[in-house]
Parts: sequence; C-alpha cells; structure tokens
Amino acid sequence: MKDELTIQEVAEQTGLSVHTLRYYERVGLLDAIERASSGHRRYKAVDVTWILFLTRLRATGMSIRQMQDFANMRRRGATEEERLAFLEEHQRLVRAHMRELEDHMTVIETKIAHYKRMIAQGQNVGLELIPIESRT
Repeated sequence: MKDELTIQEVAEQTGLSVHTLRYYERVGLLDAIERASSGHRRYKAVDVTWILFLTRLRATGMSIRQMQDFANMRRRGATEEERLAFLEEHQRLVRAHMRELEDHMTVIETKIAHYKRMIAQGQNVGLELIPIESRT
C-alpha cells in the first residue's frame, strides 16, 4: 500500500462511496484526515484499517450513533475495558441475530424441499401452505 491514498483509492479499497467517507469524517467517525497542499484528503494505512473496521461494525447492524460512541471511546485513550464490554455486547446481539437468521433459513429450506417433492411427484404446488413451527 502506498504511504498516502486519495479518497477515490480508499473508496475503491473499502467499498464505501466518496460521499460516505466524507460523511464519516463529518460525523466524527474518522479523525481529521490529513490534507495535501491542494486541500485533497490523504489517507494513511491506519485510516484505511479503521475504516474497514467501521464497515464491519456497520455491516453487523451497528448504528452510526453507536459507532460514534465507540470512536469517542477510542479517542479517549485507555478505555480498553469499556471498548471490550461494548464490543462483547455487540457480539451478543449479532449472535442473536444470526440465530434468528438460521431459523428463517430453516423455514426457507423446508419450503424448497416441499416444492422439490411436489414437482418430482408431478403435483401442482398451487396455494398450498405447509405448517411452520414457531420458535418461542
């Protein structure tokens, strides 16, 4: 990786839009990005690493507000225990969501298997419903 990257290069590496990168800086998710004499942003490897981490948090359902809270903890310095607790709670929520998605996937797989059986037997699926167990 080059020592400094343009906003377009960072957008390509992270999958975020240029607009999103500017937004992240504006709302305080990113520390002030250094500027070239021309005024253009110049990102360092550490910036890209942090941005990639933010994309993981966002992809796992963390809100911008929560990401701002985490970024602020990071800026305050020795807040490792607080950050650890924060991430462990997020991990717990992500795992719960994954279990819920697994339940949804089971229902979809059951429906697919039902359609395959009906088609293999030459039967019309029509509007037939198959019972779905509720997990409570």
